[in-house]
Amino acid sequence: MELRRVEVPAQAAHRPVRTGGRAARRHAARRARRGSLGVLLCRLTGELFITAGLVMLLFVAYQLWWTNIRALQQAGGAAHHLQSRWDEDGQGAADRDAGAFSPGEGFAILYIPSLDVKAPIAEGVGKQKVLDRGMVGHYGDAGLKTAMPWDKQGNFALAGHRNTHGEPFRYVNRLKPGDKIVVETRSAFYTYEMTSRLDQTSPANVTVIAPVPAGSGFRGPGRYITLTTCTPEFTSTYRLIVWGKMVDERPRSKGKPDALVN
Repeated sequence: MELRRVEVPAQAAHRPVRTGGRAARRHAARRARRGSLGVLLCRLTGELFITAGLVMLLFVAYQLWWTNIRALQQAGGAAHHLQSRWDEDGQGAADRDAGAFSPGEGFAILYIPSLDVKAPIAEGVGKQKVLDRGMVGHYGDAGLKTAMPWDKQGNFALAGHRNTHGEPFRYVNRLKPGDKIVVETRSAFYTYEMTSRLDQTSPANVTVIAPVPAGSGFRGPGRYITLTTCTPEFTSTYRLIVWGKMVDERPRSKGKPDALVN
């Protein structure tokens, strides 16, 4: 068979070659749309994670930083108000009877010199009215009523935050036997000496604030102080307890006790 040369019309020679037509173009468009949607979802997910992380960081900053600043301002103002009021009342003003204070009302100031702590003491242990305002709360409710410092015997029991909101009891676990704890009231300074500590107990163990607190080592009635706070840090699973006994009572008119001067 002989070979023959076939002439291709000029118009046909310049016609573009089709590679799949409309179906191919539609398929390519769908793939492009799916790719764009996937990228968009990835971006949205990433932004959501970033936003959630920022919210968590802001919450942590609020809890660990701002609540302390705000509570310390409130507690400092309350302590200053108490001392100013006492000074205006003058010498000879008597402390009020137990039960005469309303929940959240300040009536004393707590000093722990070795920890550089100064915090007002208010009636009750409620969070909103007392503890979250940087104050130390006195167990004075009917079911958990404890003594006042001026009572001739009994246990003056207090609660305070260990973390956030002023954290006045942050380092009470560092107290050692012999360290002084001072309570200032309208009429007197009461100095206690730390004697013992219970590192962990159940929140339901109210015997630790009894008139003669269980586990304290005290054998009979006396004039005691108990500090209670949460443990481990940043949790409220258990309670850390510190006990002390009164070693000095000094009228405010005679000036500060040695524990606050030295």
